[in-house]
Amino acid sequence: MNKKYRKTIIAGNWKMNLLPSDVKPYTDELRQLAGKVRHCEVVVCTPFVMLPQAVKAFRDSRISVGAQNVSDKDSGAFTGEVSASQLRDLGVKYVIVGHSERRAYYGETDEIVCAKVKAVLNAGLYPIICVGETSAQREQGVTDEVVSMQVKLALSGVPAEKVRHIVIAYEPIWAIGTGKTATPEDAADVCTKIRAIIRALYGARTARAVTIQYGGSMNPKNAYDLLAMHDIDGGLIGGASLKPADFAAIIDAANQ
Repeated sequence: MNKKYRKTIIAGNWKMNLLPSDVKPYTDELRQLAGKVRHCEVVVCTPFVMLPQAVKAFRDSRISVGAQNVSDKDSGAFTGEVSASQLRDLGVKYVIVGHSERRAYYGETDEIVCAKVKAVLNAGLYPIICVGETSAQREQGVTDEVVSMQVKLALSGVPAEKVRHIVIAYEPIWAIGTGKTATPEDAADVCTKIRAIIRALYGARTARAVTIQYGGSMNPKNAYDLLAMHDIDGGLIGGASLKPADFAAIIDAANQ
């Protein structure tokens, strides 16, 4: 982490877990456990149906609320979709965009991811853009090429003045929900290369201001070592974020 130039952000992604009735007990426990949040920003990304409760529960705290998805359209006849402006009006601050599960299960292309990034930014919200390689791509030695392409396409047409509002989460697909984790050195290497891509596109000052997270089975046991790496500025946490005690332990690691 480099807290001199950029924010450290620990974001929890509940995915399709828990119930609306679980939100208040969870938030009460997390607010108590994470009461000493000092050097990082904490985000909880819930399913759409729980966002109103989460916004209310975390009001007047140092914990922000994020959504897990968004439409690339601002309004119109798009049944079942939710726009960035609707999320903003609700009190949401962050939006996960391009998670590998959205790409794999729902056919989200790099072009769709880019359109969603722009919609989120235009609404004044902060996108958390997910990038990462599959196990086969890693074995073939094309991690750098895959991640580079995803980053460049996600940022295509995004003006420099808005790039500082973007968070990029490096999530190797082979590590999501598997219990496998990239070594701190390997994770940091990819995060450093992501920053180099941003530097080439937008310059050094912008690149050093962008928060780059690591995702992929970050947990209380490995969080400290991962977050000690220079170019890892936080984590996008899946399973461990469902348990307030585990999530709070990762937040503590970010407060180092």
